[in-house]
Amino acid sequence: MTVSQQLVAATRALEAVSDTPRLDAELLMAHALGLNRNELLLRARDLATPPVFDALLQRRLAHEPVAYIRGYQEFWDLTLAVTPATLIPRGDSETLIEASIGHFRDRKPPACILDLGTGSGALLLAALSVFSEAEGTAIDASLDALAVAQANAERLGFGNRARFLRRSWRDAGWADDLGRFDLILCNPPYVETDAELARQVRDHEPASALFAGQDGLDEYKLLIPQTAALLAPGGVATFEIGLSQDEAVTHLAKEQGFAVSAHRDLAGIIRALSLSKPVSG
Repeated sequence: MTVSQQLVAATRALEAVSDTPRLDAELLMAHALGLNRNELLLRARDLATPPVFDALLQRRLAHEPVAYIRGYQEFWDLTLAVTPATLIPRGDSETLIEASIGHFRDRKPPACILDLGTGSGALLLAALSVFSEAEGTAIDASLDALAVAQANAERLGFGNRARFLRRSWRDAGWADDLGRFDLILCNPPYVETDAELARQVRDHEPASALFAGQDGLDEYKLLIPQTAALLAPGGVATFEIGLSQDEAVTHLAKEQGFAVSAHRDLAGIIRALSLSKPVSG
């Protein structure tokens, strides 16, 4: 069977488990052939399906995410290794990087960046790629996730500008020796405990990076009161939020004296909130 024929058959099979069956089939086929997707599409009529493709397809039919099957995910302009120890970076999270660029457009660029709950390192490494003079600190409670993030930093050439620390913001004194930061980025768990999720998310991505209590707000309630002590003068903290959480999280932030600005993703959904201390006087 040619690649073109196999892609048609795989797409049909994947319709039962994926909202993007053709894309999934193309990404898996490109991975099996050692090509990028554009190369695959240009050469599909001339290539034979490699034997390994069926095993990859069966994994996807069992609801395993494409990113875990391939072992990597694109984010911003970076290719990041991912494992089941890390949340898969989504394009929606790029909203935080766009918001950071906007905040510092007319300001001195950030020198120190903090990523809370770094996972694969996506937010910190994307920010370091944008702000070329900055240095960064990333924390995560998972040693396995930190190992992935550290390896990504080294492979992408950011190893000398980033440090990775095992910390949990649930522990007393976790931030005492971190210092202050011009930019804080955070994509915390924000899914309601009883929320219905696709099987590829619920069964495969780390629950500790997803769920945050009955209302999905547990981590904001912990983190936002601690944020001011971590911000340098003029600094900004940008948090990713879930659908329809903007009012509740904004209320939490304003209770702590923050000015709040909202940022929409490409679908027009408020995806991030930036917190800054109003200039007094």
